[in-house]
Amino acid sequence: MFKRRGLLLGFLISFTLVIIILLIDHFGGLHLPEALLVLLRWLPVVAMLLYTLKAKSLTSWILFAMLAGLEFGHDLPSIAVNLDVLSLIFLRLIKTIIAPLLFGTLVVGIAGHSDLKQTGRLGWKSILYFEIITTIALFIGLAAINISRAGVGLKLPESVDMKELTVPVHQGWKDIVLHIFPENIAKSIAGAEILQIVVFSILFGIAMVMVAEKYRRPLLTFAHSLSEVMFKFTKIIMYFAPVAVFASIAFTVGHMGIGVVLSLLQLLGTLYVALLVFVFLVLFPVCLVFRIPVRGFIRAISEPAALAFATTSSEAALPLAMKKMEEFGVPQKIVSFVLPLGYTFNLDGTTLYLSLASVFVAQASGIDMPLGAQLIMMLTLMLTSKGVAGVSRAALVILLGTVASFGLSTLPVFLLLGVDALMDMARTATNVIGNSLASAVIARWENEFDTEKAKNIGRLKEV
Repeated sequence: MFKRRGLLLGFLISFTLVIIILLIDHFGGLHLPEALLVLLRWLPVVAMLLYTLKAKSLTSWILFAMLAGLEFGHDLPSIAVNLDVLSLIFLRLIKTIIAPLLFGTLVVGIAGHSDLKQTGRLGWKSILYFEIITTIALFIGLAAINISRAGVGLKLPESVDMKELTVPVHQGWKDIVLHIFPENIAKSIAGAEILQIVVFSILFGIAMVMVAEKYRRPLLTFAHSLSEVMFKFTKIIMYFAPVAVFASIAFTVGHMGIGVVLSLLQLLGTLYVALLVFVFLVLFPVCLVFRIPVRGFIRAISEPAALAFATTSSEAALPLAMKKMEEFGVPQKIVSFVLPLGYTFNLDGTTLYLSLASVFVAQASGIDMPLGAQLIMMLTLMLTSKGVAGVSRAALVILLGTVASFGLSTLPVFLLLGVDALMDMARTATNVIGNSLASAVIARWENEFDTEKAKNIGRLKEV
């Protein structure tokens, strides 16, 4: 049978040829029969299906679902407009992850290191670095979406039973502050108040650190077990993701036409450009300031980043990243502390995406959100984006909760589902790159970074 690489090449060739023919037909006046045009458009979809059946990966299935949904919605809009229920089922399922996922990951991240005197110095240095870098990432995303304005002019369907497109009710600073703190954790969970869940989880983790080991250990084991179960729970839900993506794209195109996809592609381009700006204007200067060998770091991080990009899960790349950073000259004790902690507090790609996507939702909802409101939303995202890097496409969970808490429509989030797989690839790879660099920075800060190992990584195999 055909190899995966050959099938992928066949898809790329067929896709390129079909695009060229369609452009010539549209602008050059070929006037091909409609039946032939439909057949040509389905050709790359079939080629992608053959590759997907061979690859057997969730990412490839999602990419196939995007193409198939795009063509299905274009050719059969009368059927496609009734498929939104499948996407809504997926969104309901993924919302159930919010509370247990945030609680488990945050508690483990805070209370997982019992000897706080030994790890205290590493802890405050790591947190300080994490918050500075993620704050910069948030503002880069904010600037990018305000420049591109990818959501402005996007027309939303009126028939979908979603939250009405209304301007958020004005709240005073007292209301905003009070809304951060939970009065009843069960009520917060039932209402999907993710910021209140985060505050409760942080306080719970700190309280666990303050009690004796015999009391802390069972709760820590439970929190860790809860996190692992929720990872698997998310994995189960993600098996339904290709169906939801197909339904989302088909419904979107069937109801609004192909123009909305172009708007989402504009958002996709905005994200990729913003992430490149972040890597070259933030992470690269960090390497220079802390004297991290750039070429050696690229050799060390290339495999983990590629794995994260392909699987859209930074958790899948964690073991390889830890191994590579030790080979890069970062002590094992620093790697084992900083990298897992970074998976909770240092989500560079995810935070940039969330700031960008949240403002996109406001733009698509027809709401001109003032800069002050955007900054408040950024402050919310700084807290609510913690602890989801290990779960594929879990940023969607945080985005849903955030826009809902600000009174924005959730329909644009529903539309984002169609291109979320492509966005997740880039932001997940950025998360892994940022966390790996953080371990090297902290090692240099502690004067324990082995520069010679960093310069020679990968060269021993060449000798």
